[in-house]
Formats: sequence, C-alpha cells, structure tokens
Amino acid sequence: MPVPLYQAKAEFFRMLGHPVRIRVLELLGEGPKPVRDLLADIGIEASSLSQQLAVLRRAGIVVSTREGTTVTYALAGPDVADLMRAARRILTEMLAGQTVLLDALLDVPDPQRPPTADA
Repeated sequence: MPVPLYQAKAEFFRMLGHPVRIRVLELLGEGPKPVRDLLADIGIEASSLSQQLAVLRRAGIVVSTREGTTVTYALAGPDVADLMRAARRILTEMLAGQTVLLDALLDVPDPQRPPTADA
C-alpha cells in the first residue's frame, strides 16, 4: 500500500529537522560548495557533517561531485532554496507578531508593580 501524501510530507520535514542540515541547505542555496568550505562555515567535526550530508544525499535533496580530492555539494534543484526562503519569511512574520505582542505588553502598566520614580 502506498504511503499517504501527508505521511510522506511529515517524513520529509522530519528529515529536515536538524539544525546542521538546515544550515547546509541555506549555504548551498548560495551555490555549490566544497566540503572544506561547509566545514569552515558550520564549524563542526568532519564526521558529523559527513553524516548530515549523507542524510540529505539519500533523500535526494543534495548531490555531490568529486574532482580529485575535492568533494563539492549542491542542491539537487531550486525548490529547496525556495523552501528555505519561504521558511525565513514565515518565521519573520511569526516573530514580528510576537514583537507586536511584546510591545503591547510592555506599554500596559502592571497593576501589581509600584510606579517607578520617573513615571
């Protein structure tokens, strides 16, 4: 029996659910990068990066090419970069809403707090 689409989507988002994987995808959204550059930008152990790249490669989200001893990674297609940009927009809107709420809370006097000398 085929996997329902909602379940496949959930598995896809679970696969993305690691900060290093997200950072790799953001960096690769700028263009292909050799592993040494990814290591320098992310600042983790090579073995940890290798594990995360393997997850992304198995999922078909990134592809790798080897030229001599240099392995370069790239996004498999532009849709992943679009997804990362969409996530940034969504988070920006969510955080902006929280800022509006925080500002409103800070503007309302707390009846439990005594007034300050400058009030």
